[in-house]
Amino acid sequence: MRTTVLQVHTGDREVVRDLTAECADFVSGEGDGLLHVFVPHATAGIAILETGAGSDDDLLAALRDLLPADDRWRHRHGSRGHGRSHVMPALVPPYASVPVEGGRLALGTWQSICLVDLNVDNPDRQVRLDLFPG
Repeated sequence: MRTTVLQVHTGDREVVRDLTAECADFVSGEGDGLLHVFVPHATAGIAILETGAGSDDDLLAALRDLLPADDRWRHRHGSRGHGRSHVMPALVPPYASVPVEGGRLALGTWQSICLVDLNVDNPDRQVRLDLFPG
């Protein structure tokens, strides 16, 4: 297994951050295998979706509808509605696995590997990439 950890700055707003290029660089020239992407944080997730055509903004809008930033949450430290960030990984899990063929990600034409982060209180994330050779 080969591993690296990406340092990702998400800033002070909700974000869908495309990590596909970093993932592609990590597996480049490695042959066949499986890439496992994991974010070791209780308030972030990994999603595979189309980006750049509005789907990333649509995902954030859907999460806002499902998980409003209001005072309903029992988990209340941090900014208003922070508890929703702790629920989000049940909907957008903190991991994804992608096949690697000939050192290339076996993603569909419009698929991207993205970090999803609603937590405006923590602007810095780590994303762990593990490549399991085939």
